[in-house]
Amino acid sequence: MLASSLLANYCTELHDDQAHKVDKYLHRLQLSDETLMDVSIRFRREMDKGLCRDTNPTAAVKMLPTYVRSTPDGTEQGEFLALDLGGSNFRVLLVKVMADGEQKVEMENQIYAIPEHLMRGSGSELFDHIADCLANFLEKLGIKDKKLPLGFTFSFPCQQTKLDESLLVLWSGGRIIQYSQSVLVSWTKGFKASGVEGKDVVSLLKKSIKKRGDFDIDILAVINDTVGTMMTCGYDDHHCEIGLIVGTGTNACYMEQMRNLEVLDGDEGRMCVNTEWGAFGDDGVLEDLRTDFDREIDAGSLNPGKQLIFLAVGVGLSEPPLQNQHRGNTELKFEKMISGMYMGELVRLILVRMTKERLLFQGKTTAELLTTGSFNTSYIYAIDNDRDEEGLASAEKVLRGLSLDPSVEDCIATQRVCQIVSTRAAHLCAATLVAVLRQIRDNKAAEKLRTTIGVDGSVYKNHQEFSRRLHKMVRRLVPDCDVRFLQSQCGSGKGAAMVTAVAYRLAAQQAERQRILDTLRLSREQLLDVKKRMSEEMVRGLSKQTHEQTSVKMLPTYVRSTPDGTEHGDFLALDLGGSSFRVLLVQVQSGKRHKVDMHHKIYSIPQEIMQGTGEELFDHIVYCIADFLEYMGMKGTSLPLGFTFSFPCHQSKLDQGILLRWTKGFKASGCVGQDVITLLKAAVRRRQDFDLNFVAVVNDTVGTMMTCGYEDPKCEVGLIVGTGTNACYMEEMQNIELVEGDVGRMCVNMEWGAFGDNGELDDFCTQFDHIVDNCSNNPGKQRYEKMVSGMYLGEIVRNVLMDFTAKGLLFRGKLSERLKTRGIFETKFLSQIERDRLAMRQVRSILQHLGLTSSTCDDSVLVKEVCSVVARRAAQLCGAGLAAVVDKIRQNRNLNQLSITVGVDGTLYKTHPHFSSIMQETLQDLAPQCRVTFQKSEDGSGKGAALITAVACRMKSEGQH
Repeated sequence: MLASSLLANYCTELHDDQAHKVDKYLHRLQLSDETLMDVSIRFRREMDKGLCRDTNPTAAVKMLPTYVRSTPDGTEQGEFLALDLGGSNFRVLLVKVMADGEQKVEMENQIYAIPEHLMRGSGSELFDHIADCLANFLEKLGIKDKKLPLGFTFSFPCQQTKLDESLLVLWSGGRIIQYSQSVLVSWTKGFKASGVEGKDVVSLLKKSIKKRGDFDIDILAVINDTVGTMMTCGYDDHHCEIGLIVGTGTNACYMEQMRNLEVLDGDEGRMCVNTEWGAFGDDGVLEDLRTDFDREIDAGSLNPGKQLIFLAVGVGLSEPPLQNQHRGNTELKFEKMISGMYMGELVRLILVRMTKERLLFQGKTTAELLTTGSFNTSYIYAIDNDRDEEGLASAEKVLRGLSLDPSVEDCIATQRVCQIVSTRAAHLCAATLVAVLRQIRDNKAAEKLRTTIGVDGSVYKNHQEFSRRLHKMVRRLVPDCDVRFLQSQCGSGKGAAMVTAVAYRLAAQQAERQRILDTLRLSREQLLDVKKRMSEEMVRGLSKQTHEQTSVKMLPTYVRSTPDGTEHGDFLALDLGGSSFRVLLVQVQSGKRHKVDMHHKIYSIPQEIMQGTGEELFDHIVYCIADFLEYMGMKGTSLPLGFTFSFPCHQSKLDQGILLRWTKGFKASGCVGQDVITLLKAAVRRRQDFDLNFVAVVNDTVGTMMTCGYEDPKCEVGLIVGTGTNACYMEEMQNIELVEGDVGRMCVNMEWGAFGDNGELDDFCTQFDHIVDNCSNNPGKQRYEKMVSGMYLGEIVRNVLMDFTAKGLLFRGKLSERLKTRGIFETKFLSQIERDRLAMRQVRSILQHLGLTSSTCDDSVLVKEVCSVVARRAAQLCGAGLAAVVDKIRQNRNLNQLSITVGVDGTLYKTHPHFSSIMQETLQDLAPQCRVTFQKSEDGSGKGAALITAVACRMKSEGQH
């Protein structure tokens, strides 16, 4: 036999010489690394076209959304049915997923046939048959009375709008391909069931099940086999976010960022995209790489009256033998260059051409060699072997089976042809995979990507050299990606069950999370109730009889007017509220173009002075004022001063403030219970360097109102939403019972942060509010402030995240030590997380800072939702409080409609992307008779303090009190 002589006479020189001749003949099928990188770049462009709303309709690579939003996280559990329908046989499975201690999956399955008359009959009969088989399976297992969720691997072209709604575009027996309808009407793959095209297959199956009436199921997911592969492997490896099939056909899917999927609404989280990459090149972008052999494949696949019969060896249920089929000669160009359906035929066409050119078999063809489909792709697996001798023996056997009489040289040449065809297929597959990997890496903004690719398909599984070349080329083209290939073991049936299990887990977890988050959501009725209670407390605070008992103190500020534009002169402002303080010179000019010029200098207060005597503290302050005046060239000048003194004080007039207690680390002796203005003036007299002819004690909320009032005369409300929160407004003197006199108005400092201290907010407080309050420095105090202000929102979010994690609803139930640290989740994170479309990256970065290095994209989406809910409630509560204020002003003035401006300051209001708009929407809804304009304040504690002093000086000169 030739086999023995072949092995005896085999020599390296002969092999190399013959291989070289074939290499030269097939040089166009051998692609350089540069060419492959170019293919990768081209495919990335095609992906972008498919993702873009405007270019998707004409894109060759359709990038179809699958509505699969998450991969398995290992916590899935339960019993699930799977139905794997993709050919003349289909499979029903019961999949038991366990997560108690370790991940485990048990499966029972049965294969059922679909008779040809049903494949070509009516759709209702086909689905009745499927329902009968399902009933038979359930009865055999004794679970007919259970209503189990079902995953449906439906490997036919579908247009999906959600997981359980697939509209059939046409019948075909392969995997999902997005064709235009006109092409598909004339092309089938054995199925011709009537009345199904354009219909919802889930509804048809449910209808058949209902017709039987003896069992029921929940169909949760309809997927294709590529997605099933990713999900199957994703259960075993949580890094798996790509699915690849290289078998009879080829396709890939991967987890894409929602923000890139323009064909869908929403930009948060991820969704699996079915690339349908087999159609890559259908628009001509691969024409320069296609050979005459590739074009002949196309021509042979569309010969009228001629059937392509490919023997599909080693093909699973989701890769049925493709008989009585033809595809358009302009379709699936990429698939025809790499998939098992065409690889063997490509080798045959090359052998035929080389024989006709007398390069093989002494120029003698046979009828078998000339028969379409006679060179099976499975032959390549045996011939293209890493053991050359075995491969050559296989080549001889195959060639003799085609009635050829091969020489040693013919066998060597045939082996080399198989190697070149297989290598090109593997390398082209690698190039497109690289584009997907780079897309994922760029989405994550990762310097190095670690990921896993789940793989299935007869070519990948059975052709070891193909998989080896694929792995090697991927790693060569993307050295900055750590890629693992994981072979799918249980096919698309387990994948369908895993998609269903994930959907089931997500639904159950989402229901529980929403139940918890609903406690932080306020209805319109609740917000109206907050407004009503705030209004009642305001009235109680203004009344002499109830003032002591109320939570909202409504303190008189003795500021009797807002600026009218006639204020002018030079004023000093002193802003003291911490270990550093500011001295400012504020120059106010009146007239048509009234304006304010400011100069300031920052001074520090040493620790020993903060905790020394009051005399030392105020002497230091006066020394700094003198230094500032000298710095400004105004030494010895006597000026009025506005003193923003951010410590608790009792005020009985504008130029007096009795210190109630020190906070913020101050402990200067001899000050508590004393008038801070008296202490300041005494220090000025001791220095005898300058004089203060008038000093006003200023609250920063009032300063905010006055700053904005200087620009807008309609500004009569001040609001601060920053670290803390407060509001003030111009109240009618007749309503302020704590101050004598009924004429005119006075600004009232509400101190509304304490609203709720008497239980007014108890029925709106959640478990998270109680935890934050109990762990604060002042339990039971400032309850409204703890639900609204920046000092506490991050801590509320942290406690929600802790609760979710403890319940297994977040971070796979694993807490980091840093997240347990009180105050670690800063309120500024809320603003950063909600700022823009790139928020998911921002969330991941913040979570990594919190020690949650293995957090997923799903975790990021949930963290963002928690931040959004907490911030929204704060803005709505603030809006409800403000609605009470403006409505009181309207009622005070007996107006049907009020037009007013609110001056606002505070980091939360200014930096959070949605707080201001939500607050304003709430205000407009709850106080529809008030037209409110908002104006951001600049430096209420500096400029505002000076303007309060300027207004007081103006009124004094006008003889008003």
